[in-house]
Amino acid sequence: MRDEWEHAHTDYTVPARRRIPSSLAESESDWRHYLECSTPNGWLLQRNAMTEALVGGMPMYLLHLTRAIDAIRTSREVHVSTGCLVGALYCSPLVSQREGLRPHNLGAYLLRTKPSTTPMIFEVVPDAPIQPKGVDYLHLGVIHLRTYLRYRDLLTQAENDLLVRAVLAGLRAAGPFLDVALRNAVGHATAASEFIDQLSDAVVHVPFLGYLYFEVLSEYLMLHSATPETKTYAEMGELNNWLYKRLAFAAVDGMDQLFDLARFNPRHRRLVQLIEAIEPDLAPEVAEYVRRRLSHLFARTALHPSQDATAVTFQSTDIGMLQKAAPGLIGQMLFREIRYMPRYQQLYHCFEKSKALEAWTYWNSEGIPTPFNGTIPKGEIGINPVYPRSPVRMWAAEQDSKGFLHPAEEVKAVFTPHLASWWAPPRKREMQNAAADSRAALAPGVRSPIPTQQSLADGVSA
Repeated sequence: MRDEWEHAHTDYTVPARRRIPSSLAESESDWRHYLECSTPNGWLLQRNAMTEALVGGMPMYLLHLTRAIDAIRTSREVHVSTGCLVGALYCSPLVSQREGLRPHNLGAYLLRTKPSTTPMIFEVVPDAPIQPKGVDYLHLGVIHLRTYLRYRDLLTQAENDLLVRAVLAGLRAAGPFLDVALRNAVGHATAASEFIDQLSDAVVHVPFLGYLYFEVLSEYLMLHSATPETKTYAEMGELNNWLYKRLAFAAVDGMDQLFDLARFNPRHRRLVQLIEAIEPDLAPEVAEYVRRRLSHLFARTALHPSQDATAVTFQSTDIGMLQKAAPGLIGQMLFREIRYMPRYQQLYHCFEKSKALEAWTYWNSEGIPTPFNGTIPKGEIGINPVYPRSPVRMWAAEQDSKGFLHPAEEVKAVFTPHLASWWAPPRKREMQNAAADSRAALAPGVRSPIPTQQSLADGVSA
């Protein structure tokens, strides 16, 4: 278990050391050298302001936005969420300056785009310099799979059968592209435009590919951008988060209401248009970058490190064999399918608390009170709610006309090892199936037990 969590963390201040499948055309070290040395902003992977604050061991100030400030005041408890930080309170860094606390550009973006929230300042006093090891959610597939296998008896046989059928259906539909991605990872290049279009089609069947696609493009934009805005942030030791935010909201309608990367799948022509609108000079090379980088990351995150990438095919219906050869992919697929089961809202804490407990144990053993998103150190940082050796204080904050934050009211609350409730709205296919089942099963005049699209929309907005 510990080895799996170690594998899922990245430390950009030390050489790459993960075990990866054999026969890949490029190693993790090859890519690390390219990203750090051959991109305009690659130096920020090692020497960014957030990493320097972690290893400095001084008190850290973090910004969190909440819609539940009254509930926190009343209960005197702070709960954490799941997502890319597994089980930590999602924050961004604050820099202490004479004028006040300056938000990291990620925090500035959130403050501007979420006006209905209350900003909170958290002061974390570490007991020692913090290891700059960030959790990379793209590498959590093996942990998702192990968690499912441990708790699958909480599901009915019908529910388990449905999950397996859904995974196999996704693999059957996307299997040809998954094999293309592996061939590219071992050095057999596909035309970039063809690769992107096949990727776009495959995301519908394997939503994890949408997350890979988005993270690859985020990395490309942040490391290659040369705009004055990006240079200004780089001078402050920060990667430019506004770039990928603009990409996400331009690429997917309604992303501002539900940030769901399972819907991120622009085709080649659209991809080029999107990048041209953000930074024209980066458009000509983007498709080739995605082809190379996504193929490599897919092989690393999908396959077990013991595998030879040339010997694996996803055009197979043997789920047992695929669990052994590609536990990372099967785990990611199960994780994303199970969230849409009708009973998952009740079972959510059973599955997700198990992973959070493991993450908290790992972070505590490694001396990490403030884990961060290690796909790339872009400023997504959290607070470990059960770290026993670092006191935390918190304030409701006010922002002045220059953008600086100031403590306004100390909030007397404590972190608790509870996960905030989470619910995934039904996907389009679930909505269609539910409507069809309702029409077929109910006689005229019988009230449908299936929520209508309007009531579901009301639930989302609430």
